[in-house]
Amino acid sequence: MKIKDLFEQKKTIFSLEIFPPKYTAPVESIFETLDGLKGVEPDYISVTYGAGGKAKDRTVEIAEKIKKDYGIESMAHLSCISSTKEEVAAQIRQLKERGIENVLALRGDIPEDPDFGFPTPLHYEHASDLVKELKKDGSFSIGAACYPECHLDCVDLKTDIKNLKYKVDCGVDFLVSQLFFDNEEFFEFMEKLDIAEINVPVEAGIMPVMNRNQILRMCRLSGCKVPKKLQRMLDRYGDDPASMLEAGEAYATEQISDLLTGGIHGIHLYSMNRPDVAKRIFNNLQSIRRLQK
Repeated sequence: MKIKDLFEQKKTIFSLEIFPPKYTAPVESIFETLDGLKGVEPDYISVTYGAGGKAKDRTVEIAEKIKKDYGIESMAHLSCISSTKEEVAAQIRQLKERGIENVLALRGDIPEDPDFGFPTPLHYEHASDLVKELKKDGSFSIGAACYPECHLDCVDLKTDIKNLKYKVDCGVDFLVSQLFFDNEEFFEFMEKLDIAEINVPVEAGIMPVMNRNQILRMCRLSGCKVPKKLQRMLDRYGDDPASMLEAGEAYATEQISDLLTGGIHGIHLYSMNRPDVAKRIFNNLQSIRRLQK
């Protein structure tokens, strides 16, 4: 089923993200994560490219497995900045052959290898270029990323929303946000989208805090702010892993509850391949989830 149809059928979408194992590890290790998610009942699961895009072939394999063997709708990430049109066309063919109907269209990270050979000129400079390609094919429900606190490569949020409007108009069906920890920032962002007449559904991307250093690194990489409430939690529990995990789950649960009260279209949980954490958070939200059906 296409995710754009799920948004039409349900009041609120609940989904989560997993990433492929390292290329040196057996792909079967991801199935332990998927087995651990039984009972969570997400509306769909998205599969990333993995670090640096090195596991992109596994992305499609895992997305197919989720759909066919686990009976859960899946979405494959697809990035373009380092790809030629021929490589993207091959990826699209593979997605169609495997029965994948949903794609998250991304520019992608710049490869860390300084000697990486980019196409000259670039075939795809922005995610909007990939959206056009996918829309032209017509086989997919197309998702894209949005940034409540502004994309790191953009000069300001006003310009970023202008760029987002163009990307959506190219054929995006729904948006998934970058992680954030301050709901007021997100609600203000949604108001700005309304003013810009960006009318597609938006899922809020939520990352549970499991480790102080890890989350601070993620915030630096994404440009996400650390609100005072979260900083106090990191200061108090950062050196106690068990307490940090428990506090992080509570923070995510409270954050999601508040977003649902505000009428958000959906919640996309960045699970970090921790099914135990995802299960506890979704179980905490059971009564609220029943109201959203």
